Amino acid sequence: MRFLLKRPFREIAIIAVVVALAPAAVLLIFRVINPPASAFMTLTAAKLHNQHPAREIVHQWVDLDRIADCMPLAAVAGEDQTFPSNHGFVWSSIERALKHNADGGAVHGASTITQQTAKNLFLIPAKSYIRKGIEAYITVWMDLLWSKRRVIEVYLNIAQFSDTAFGVQAAAKQLFHRNASQLSRGECAALAAVLPAPDEYDAAHPGRYVSGRQAWILRQMRHLGPHYLDDALDN
Repeated sequence: MRFLLKRPFREIAIIAVVVALAPAAVLLIFRVINPPASAFMTLTAAKLHNQHPAREIVHQWVDLDRIADCMPLAAVAGEDQTFPSNHGFVWSSIERALKHNADGGAVHGASTITQQTAKNLFLIPAKSYIRKGIEAYITVWMDLLWSKRRVIEVYLNIAQFSDTAFGVQAAAKQLFHRNASQLSRGECAALAAVLPAPDEYDAAHPGRYVSGRQAWILRQMRHLGPHYLDDALDN
């Protein structure tokens, strides 16, 4: 005997399925078409316009093969050294962060580069478990539908590197007056060093904190080696 949903419930079920699959559909599009902007970029532009109408964000897409090899390595060294092998999450880091937060310490994150890409592309900043749940759901689809190469390419093109520069090309031009393909290892490490708070730190004129983090990232890059991402970025 067939089980038939009554019409209102059937319509709700259809809507639920469409909503659930919407992220996958958009991710399939963005697998081959470069996203023109991100949710976080749009929010920042609106805030900047309200506070300083004469100022605007800058963003310019650049393909991964036109970004210096040191930049993906610097981002991975500073943000997510398990990137080549993880599937969007590092459960041990999540467990440590949850325990630390439950103990009442300063809130610690445990986001991989895939999670950060999902958050920046689709969501606005908000510290809630609901938002983290949505982020996790999008991350699962992103890991399934995108290659590692596509994840890091989009990540580097939508990440915020200064109060107005989004994407490594805009940041390279604004801060170092060169293209992303011409960045030095030190400049790549400096850009990666400001990622936790790019509107507070200056990669071109690093203070004590950024200089220390830059030096640490450079050491991690040497430790990982220049070919650390080769297999991950070949697909």
